[in-house]
Amino acid sequence: GLVNRVTLKLTEAIRSQGGSFTSIQQLHAGSYYERVKISEPNEFDIMLVMPVVRLQLDESDDTGAYYYLTLKRNPKEKYLSKFLDEEEKLSASKMLDALREIIRREVRSIPDVTVKRKKPGSPAITLLITNPPAEISVDIILTLEVQQCWPSSTQDGLKIENWLGRKVKRDYRNKPLYLVAKQNKNEKVLKGNSWQLSFSRIEKLMMNNHGNTKTCCECDGVKCCRKACLKLLKYLLERLKMKYPEKLKKICSYHVKTAFFHSCVTWPNDTHWPVGDLEHCFQRLLESFLDYLKRSHLPHFFIPQYNLLGPEDKASSDFLSRQIIYEWNNGFPIFQE
Repeated sequence: GLVNRVTLKLTEAIRSQGGSFTSIQQLHAGSYYERVKISEPNEFDIMLVMPVVRLQLDESDDTGAYYYLTLKRNPKEKYLSKFLDEEEKLSASKMLDALREIIRREVRSIPDVTVKRKKPGSPAITLLITNPPAEISVDIILTLEVQQCWPSSTQDGLKIENWLGRKVKRDYRNKPLYLVAKQNKNEKVLKGNSWQLSFSRIEKLMMNNHGNTKTCCECDGVKCCRKACLKLLKYLLERLKMKYPEKLKKICSYHVKTAFFHSCVTWPNDTHWPVGDLEHCFQRLLESFLDYLKRSHLPHFFIPQYNLLGPEDKASSDFLSRQIIYEWNNGFPIFQE
């Protein structure tokens, strides 16, 4: 409730400013809203979504995930032109800075809420809510919603035909395109003008309708253990990251979630995930995750050409593999700690 109150108040305030952000809408994303949060919910992701009619997308590298955005001729969104850089590209960092400024001003009048210092390359503006006994952090992510076809790099992704069906896939691909103000870490010079495709809305839909029978996990339907397996693997990574923050800083829960989606495709039927067989299913998910780590190759679920575990992450991947194997062989002592 508290997080919602604070962010709704902020969203209202941002809209009422007039200017560029009047059409902004609030969307929830992330593990809390996918109901796969493991420990106390103290981290939340809120997407602030700005609808834009049409944009020209140009790939900024060969991942197929990062784009430069240019406004089409005579755009409806004249107000965006002040965020263009000298190359006429829509600058993610200019827009984030403007939004951060508004949020910083507004937060002054909300008790116990502060804005965290800017992290280079991060798409989020992070609020800290001091709510004794804990501190809650809320990532506000500036997101553009574009009504146009998904780019060609997504053509062979989202292979859910045998798991969720062709119709569901068609529905998903007809949804708008989302882009977040995220810097490409492979860029030599961070110019702050690239945007990354985001599929968190669809990930949330897949999480919440994860069965290949429509009634999976509904109150009168058969329960499966998909989410329980994902929670366990996320928890394992979370604990290991707390123990070895430096060695594992390149690995995040998105890697786990991606491996999980691939597993749902490999084992598409609800009968592959019986609720009474959690241990076996978890070990199967672990095996496939270890395989991605070993090969240092984990294709993005929506953009298959984009490897989320490149050669530069090899040391982290190897270290994580060794830790997971140690835990597995010893009955997961880290869960008892």
